[in-house]
Amino acid sequence: MAIKVSRYMSSQVVSIPRNMGIREAFFLMKEHAIRHLPIVNDARQLIGIISDRELRRPNWVDEAHDISHVYILDNAMHVSDVMITNVHVLHTYDTLNKAVALLLDEGIGAAPVLDKTETLVGMLSAIDLLRALSDMIKEQKKAGKR
Repeated sequence: MAIKVSRYMSSQVVSIPRNMGIREAFFLMKEHAIRHLPIVNDARQLIGIISDRELRRPNWVDEAHDISHVYILDNAMHVSDVMITNVHVLHTYDTLNKAVALLLDEGIGAAPVLDKTETLVGMLSAIDLLRALSDMIKEQKKAGKR
């Protein structure tokens, strides 16, 4: 039987609006010990995602003539200025096999999880997948002892 993403996703999702300042987003990540923040509209529809990677080194850094301001996190820039809009997502009904393939193929550490109405309901991270693997190993050990 295929295990669904909904079984291991984190359903206590911290999400933010597109107009939040990047400094505020950074400290929100620190406060909740997370590395990814989905960006949603008022209806909890996903419009983007930001990770600590975008805050540490935004894509535009390589093109900037003067990078002296790059590592200054202030709220003059909003998450909409650096967010990823082409977000790789999972759905609650997807399998863990699909989730593993997505994270590996895309080189990402987590993916937002949407329900059938495309509403954000969770996040699935590499840590969640490791927890699933640990559970599977424990189950195999139990089955081997019988």
